[in-house]
Amino acid sequence: MSNLVIEMENITKEYPGTIALQGVNLQIHAGEVHTIAGENGAGKSTLMKILAGAITPTQGIVKIKGEMRKEFSPKIAAAEGIGIIYQEFNLVPYLTVEENILLGKENTRGLFVDKRKNLQLTQKALDRVGASFSPKSYVKDLGVAEQQLVEIAKSVSKEVDVLIMDEPTAALTGEEIKKLFTLIRQLKNEGVSIIYISHKFEEMFEISDRITILRDGEYIATKKIEDLNHEKLIQLMVGRELSMSMKTSSAQDEVILKVEKLSSTDKIDSISFQLRKGEVLGIAGLLGSGRTELAKTLYGINPITGGSFSIKNKKITKVKSPEHAIKIGIGLIPEDRKNEGLVLGQDCAKNIILPALKQISYGFFLNSRQEKEIISAYKEKLRIKYYPGQLAGELSGGNQQKLVIAKALATNVDILIFDEPTRGVDIGAKQEIYNLMNQFLQEGKAIIMISSEMPELLNIADRIAVMTEGKLAGILDNKDATQEKILQLAAGINSNGEVIV
Repeated sequence: MSNLVIEMENITKEYPGTIALQGVNLQIHAGEVHTIAGENGAGKSTLMKILAGAITPTQGIVKIKGEMRKEFSPKIAAAEGIGIIYQEFNLVPYLTVEENILLGKENTRGLFVDKRKNLQLTQKALDRVGASFSPKSYVKDLGVAEQQLVEIAKSVSKEVDVLIMDEPTAALTGEEIKKLFTLIRQLKNEGVSIIYISHKFEEMFEISDRITILRDGEYIATKKIEDLNHEKLIQLMVGRELSMSMKTSSAQDEVILKVEKLSSTDKIDSISFQLRKGEVLGIAGLLGSGRTELAKTLYGINPITGGSFSIKNKKITKVKSPEHAIKIGIGLIPEDRKNEGLVLGQDCAKNIILPALKQISYGFFLNSRQEKEIISAYKEKLRIKYYPGQLAGELSGGNQQKLVIAKALATNVDILIFDEPTRGVDIGAKQEIYNLMNQFLQEGKAIIMISSEMPELLNIADRIAVMTEGKLAGILDNKDATQEKILQLAAGINSNGEVIV
């Protein structure tokens, strides 16, 4: 690691009312995996957008292979061999996978696009990242995890010297993450530098050569991975001691939700389970197992085609809309925060209060005092970093996630469905989310939690329901659950080794 390919010196970025970065330095060597670590709002994504040419710094210089660049843009960055996989997807939903991956660099024969060659190149890129869907699939029809693989395939299909990966595993399953890490090691052996952003400590320690830590927009340190452990890294990231405490059981005997043979048009087939007051029911399963579809059916996005459910003994056979779901006591923190969780063009405070407006309205009048109290309370509880009037789309990914959670909690429902609640969230924010979950449960309410992070499910859920191909493969009590048992059920094999039909 002797050759410097990237040097960023004294990088500062100011916005009205806030300083996102203050005098940050970064050096990247050829053929290294260099992780950028820090809490949400530390400036990691802003720094990477500057390197990718998407944002112009207020001051500071960028050198590529020793040459200073006075003017920078995404086009110049790409020409210099810098690729980026953004945390928030940069895809065109109504184009196919092939059209997205080769957008702007299509192969042609004369005046016509060489469709056959483009499909072959796309398939090669998809194979490299371990994707199983067709290059002809439309992006709008893919799940979040599949769209993540398209983003990765799009970047690796180019010849790059530096590849920036901003939370690339946030939506991926364990098997997909293994394939991605194999790809990262291949790229590293080819001399490609990987700049990696993640909140997952096990990932950082598995693949990093060095880690640069940012805190509140300022440079803290750069360390070799062998000089760090979890405690030292946390101390550098948050500037304080932080001990992670998970959920303490609040489960009661009273059943708050009873689901009976529930089916939907989208992947849900005769699902039955019960949820008790004060309980966390975890939902596990592989990509495409129907976890998110179950959440959307309970929340009134997907129609019920069979079966029913009861809330506090009141039978429900149809949920007309998400508004109706909130009215009967069900809230949802969606997996796709960008498209389903927030109004990105609206300011942060209005996003928090939006679903609770009817609860604090009296006829044509809004109780402005209650509105301010709710907004202030959840901003403080979740430590969401935004300035007055700031748009939700301008926040970091982690702060957007906290905004979605605040928005759901403000509805004051009895049952909250958390779909990947800590996706893209730093370790300090995770603790804040777990604390809020505990408070919610102690009020006699209940949580359904969908998570791809097995340790999170095993540490938080009282019971874990495992799904496979739209069916319920089994429910495990926490004391009996292991990763092996969960994966076996997720693969469609029961405890007797029989295939689940």
